[in-house]
Amino acid sequence: MTITMGELKSQLVGFTGTSQYWKGSLTLDYTDGIKSLHEIAKCYWLIQDISIVSKMKFKNAPFQVWAIDVKNGKGELTMKEDTGRPVLYRQKYSYTDFPEGRFEIWVIDGVMILPSEY
Repeated sequence: MTITMGELKSQLVGFTGTSQYWKGSLTLDYTDGIKSLHEIAKCYWLIQDISIVSKMKFKNAPFQVWAIDVKNGKGELTMKEDTGRPVLYRQKYSYTDFPEGRFEIWVIDGVMILPSEY
């Protein structure tokens, strides 16, 4: 099953907070919205990549804006300390099945959230 970015965002639009925090074996704590993102888009790899890099390189940055941009099956993951700030991290993927388009995930004080959950 392939999901479009529009369908993905539509299914996640209702997340405006969280009822609990989740923790994976290698990941930061994350919210219900991130858990649903993982389940809908089958993107545990993305959550794990963000978590590992965030913990290793940016643990002292309290606010992080992570974005994945996908076009033609290729992706680029970037991190800035805030909107309008320079990119501090960039990772390219030669192949991804994540939906085409742009998707943001925020990390605030070590917790991964959807922007709508802020």
